[in-house]
Parts: sequence; C-alpha cells; structure tokens
Amino acid sequence: NEILYELKEHSAGLNCGRWDYIFSYIKTLRNHKNRVLPDRGRVTMKSHFMSCYSELLVRTCHTRGAHAMGGMAAQIPIKNDESKNFIALEKVSMDKMNEVLRGHDGTWVAHPGLIKIAQKIFDDMMPQKNQIDRIPQTKWATQEDLLEPPSVKNNITESGIRINIEVGIQYLAAWLSGAGCVPINNLMEDAATAEISRTQLWQWVKHEATMKDGRKVTKDLVKIFIDEYIDIVKNTLNDNIKIENYEKAATLFKKMTTSKTLESFLTLPAYETLISKE
Repeated sequence: NEILYELKEHSAGLNCGRWDYIFSYIKTLRNHKNRVLPDRGRVTMKSHFMSCYSELLVRTCHTRGAHAMGGMAAQIPIKNDESKNFIALEKVSMDKMNEVLRGHDGTWVAHPGLIKIAQKIFDDMMPQKNQIDRIPQTKWATQEDLLEPPSVKNNITESGIRINIEVGIQYLAAWLSGAGCVPINNLMEDAATAEISRTQLWQWVKHEATMKDGRKVTKDLVKIFIDEYIDIVKNTLNDNIKIENYEKAATLFKKMTTSKTLESFLTLPAYETLISKE
C-alpha cells in the first residue's frame, strides 16, 4: 500500500516476487526455530503462506487500481529429452493457470521459449487487457497467514541439502565469472534462489534441524557434503579456471552457511573475492 501510494501514477503495479519473499522470510525469521522451512522444492505457491502472499498482492493492487504481476516460473525448456521437457512445460502451464485464476494481470517466465505458453493461458483465461476490477472476496490474509510455514516433519532431506549446496556453489562460481542467471538442473537460478539455498542451510545448521532419516543438520555434515561436491566438480571439469572459481565459491559458501551470524547478502563477501582477483 505504501509503495503504491508513494509512486501513484509512476507505478505500473507490483510483482509477486516468490523467490525474494522466501529468501526474505528465512533471513528475517532466521532465529525462530518454529519458522524453519522444509526442502526448497516443497515450498511452492500452493503453500499456505505463499498463496496468501499472492492473494494479498492481488487484492492490494486491484483495490488501488494497479496491476498485480505474477511471479517467475523457474523451469526452462529441456533439449534432447522430450519427456522431461513435457513435464517442465506442464509445470509452467499449471503455474500460470493458477496465477490468472487467482487474479493476476500478467506474469513472467525464466526463458523466452516459455512466453507463448504463458501468453496463451492469460489470453484464454483473461481476454481483456487486465482484471484490475476483480478483487478477491475471501478474507484478508493476516500476519499469521503470511508467516505460517509448511511442515518440516520428514520434509528436510539429504537430497535437499545437497541440492542447496550444488545450487549455491554453482551460482557463486558463475557469478564470479560474470553471470547473474544460471541454468542448473533445468531450472533458472538467480541471486534470490541462491540466497534461499544459502540461508536454508544456515538456518538448518543453527537449529540443528532434524532430517527425514533422523540425523541432525550440523556444521560438520554440511562441510562434508560441500567437500564431496567439490571433489565431483574437480573430477568432472577439465578447465583449471573454472575449477578455481568453484573452489573459491565453495570456500565462501562453506563459511557463509556455517558461520555464527548470517551474512545479509551472499554477494557482499563475493564482491571482495571478485575485486581481489582483478
């Protein structure tokens, strides 16, 4: 409300930044053991606090006559694998269908190849230019709604930890090489998703979250998994410069995920590394 009021006619509307919201959620509530989130893959737009966030954004924007933009579907087209590509495109389609039905006026995607899919869904379901006149009639989302986390019981896994490590280190290594968006495991990862990976690990370690198999997430466990991932990278890559960037990224990531305090943004210490090598 405050942002729209201040910008008035200079604003086209607000965007449902899903990854930024999850990152902000973890960072802000990092010291609260009852606000720990499960594996990143289990935190979807169907999670209660995320669906409430989306609905509140639509209501806020439309009440003030502004556009409510949807969020980014992270999937990207998958070449040379028809079945996996079909699943990825179906996920994008469902995501955009949910957004237009919730009342969003437009959306965005992670890859140009997905524009037609998203545009067709919005054209079919929203033939008019926007649906600003549509204001959700459900009750207003409360503070409790916006802070209610999905259950972590049996939803923190070794696989989730290793995926966070892979995404965080790969992204940092690419960032040190000058790339701001990186396709990893058929998803487009950016600073916000890398931040989720980093802060999740830090919070799990801080509260010694219990994994599905009963083990606790500890500093030593995360360090072991990071070292194992870097060993795989070294045995896979033949480029010494890339390996060097991965090693620097791993050192940074290990420090940031196991330190006593949480760094505000991963790019802050990464800048120091970037500057030092110039």
